[in-house]
Amino acid sequence: MTARQAETAEATKSGAPELIKAVPVRHPGRWVAAAIILILAALAVQSLATNPRFGWGTVAAYILDVNIVRGVGWTLLLTVLSMLIAIILAIVLAFMRQSDNPILRWSSWFWVWFFRGTPVYTQLIFWGLVTVLYPTISLGIPFGPALATYILSDPTKGFIPAILGLGLNESAYLAEIFRAGLKSVDKGQVEAAEALGMRGTKIMWRIVLPQAMRVIVPPTGNETIGMLKTTSLVLAVPFTLDLTFVSNALANRTYQPIPLLIVAAAWYLLVTSILMVGQHYIEKYYGKGVDNLVPAAVNPAAAKAAAAGGTGAGSDLGTGTTIPGGPTAAGPTIEESGR
Repeated sequence: MTARQAETAEATKSGAPELIKAVPVRHPGRWVAAAIILILAALAVQSLATNPRFGWGTVAAYILDVNIVRGVGWTLLLTVLSMLIAIILAIVLAFMRQSDNPILRWSSWFWVWFFRGTPVYTQLIFWGLVTVLYPTISLGIPFGPALATYILSDPTKGFIPAILGLGLNESAYLAEIFRAGLKSVDKGQVEAAEALGMRGTKIMWRIVLPQAMRVIVPPTGNETIGMLKTTSLVLAVPFTLDLTFVSNALANRTYQPIPLLIVAAAWYLLVTSILMVGQHYIEKYYGKGVDNLVPAAVNPAAAKAAAAGGTGAGSDLGTGTTIPGGPTAAGPTIEESGR
């Protein structure tokens, strides 16, 4: 008799239930897929290491070239300023879209329709040629004499048109993201805050926005990363100091396009990785108590009352509201939840 049979017989005599020896479910497909991925990764590494046409020596020589580093700086400046313009305009457009005034509402809709419906490259060309379309700007009476005239010029060599083109185009996309974030907050919370006598601005900053940011931040971070790469199109203005143009110019000078493309890609990947880390921590901050990434702060008075059975002298059970003269028992007040 084997040991397993002896255990079964002993369990039967004692009246105890027989233990089942569970066998984990096998997944051979997973191991096959993992093996294929590892083989492909090894082949890719071998190709990168042994193919001399990648020109790793040239990559090492130009990765910290002064022109490349300067191009990275201009690219970051374009990204930051364009996103700043886009965010300010998007906030205004999102509020206009929810206004009761039909003129404001339809103006916001027209803006989003126009800038989302035309290619960003076309818009950049237009802003580069705006001085041809409007060589002067006049201020005066419509269809009457001009009181002041300003000769329109671009001393920045395309920098301001590039920022305007990128920022105005991006504002249309961010406006829809912000509008979706604002609509994600239940109207009942706004009504509850109004019932407590809170002002409209305080409701927006303490109740609506902290909850809407959880919806707004991820796509806005994605749009910021997209903006970083969209700056490569500012040649249409033309603006010739960004990373893509500088790397292409060096490639044309050295007749080695592949190593310079690798240099540009490496810098884009580095900056994108930094932006992704920042986005992660912002999402973590606004996801407290919802995404289970960071536990929400517990009100000590509420925890003590809940441990005692929720029979505190100043609590209204099940509502989480505060009765005058006593602490909150079932949860934080509306103002506390908006922090």
